[in-house]
Amino acid sequence: MKTVKRTMAILLSALLLTGICTVSAAAVNEDVEGTLGIYSSMYQFVIDMMDEALKEEFPNLTPAYDGSFFFYGGTSSLITKIYGEMDTGVLGCDMLLVAEPAFSLELKDADYLEPVEIEDADELLRFPYDGEGYWYPVRVCNMILAYNPEMTDEWAAKGVTIPHSFKDFASDPALKGYISMGDPMTSGTTFAAVASLTQEDHYGEAFLDWLSANEVMIESGSTAITKLQTGECAAIMILEESILKALKEAEDAGNPLSNLACIYPEDGVVLIPSTVMTVAEEHSANVNTEACEAVEQWLLSEEAQKLIVQGYMHSVFAGSEEIPWNSIDTEELIRKDLGVNWENAYRHREEINTAWTEKVTTR
Repeated sequence: MKTVKRTMAILLSALLLTGICTVSAAAVNEDVEGTLGIYSSMYQFVIDMMDEALKEEFPNLTPAYDGSFFFYGGTSSLITKIYGEMDTGVLGCDMLLVAEPAFSLELKDADYLEPVEIEDADELLRFPYDGEGYWYPVRVCNMILAYNPEMTDEWAAKGVTIPHSFKDFASDPALKGYISMGDPMTSGTTFAAVASLTQEDHYGEAFLDWLSANEVMIESGSTAITKLQTGECAAIMILEESILKALKEAEDAGNPLSNLACIYPEDGVVLIPSTVMTVAEEHSANVNTEACEAVEQWLLSEEAQKLIVQGYMHSVFAGSEEIPWNSIDTEELIRKDLGVNWENAYRHREEINTAWTEKVTTR
């Protein structure tokens, strides 16, 4: 009898283990097949993490771009690329992960998007989304200022006070020739910041006049950071994630930096809840809406949001207390957010870009 009981126990354990394995296998989206391509403005190291996770989660899904699911470009550059592809009626991708929601509004109006249902989105998300499911926020970028703490006294000796607001950054004449920022013509997050700061309820086009008078340098984040550290710049306008990444990598390498720090502007930060969109089947490269829906839902999973935070961006999840390394509470940032009128940014994209070009880049 003991032998029979022992045998039955072994069989039962085997069945339970089999069941567990079956559930585990089913949790992976093995039934999602075909080819998938995503245009994205996320930094390459985040794309690499996402690629690895997607390949594990969707083992039978084929990446569209030389082994990667992602084609990288700055949002404004990708928008230019997409405008060209719209002339043919078919985009070179199936999904979009771009920096600013204004383009989501534009593509929805153009009937280029496919709605996706995210269950309990109201409870899940702390940032706005399209009520019909055409776009959802996935990651939150944060435009701030940065400076070199080691050189504060040296700048003071030159009559330069480190700015602690976007207004002072742009308008303080003592900073003439000593400030740097990105290019809204290639960077979607910079476009969003310019769109916000030039709104009539903020500083209007005077903000561009100030930047021009102060001879702002237009350059990449990495170049701007270097100029901060060498003393060529007193302050830069940059994404928080760029500064946090540089600080963390230096610390991990055993060489912590004391010549680089974030400034969370006193007049507010500019939060950019970057969106995910699925391209309508008739306009997509690989006609794989089913896979797009599965991936979009995965991007709003706990696993994917952890990768977003690891990428030094903020989670879109309501109630999430996880923040990027060395950042500040996301809810506090939301309270400080200047906000962007995305409808205005969409409707007046050309005018904003023209004003930037005429006032700043061709001064």
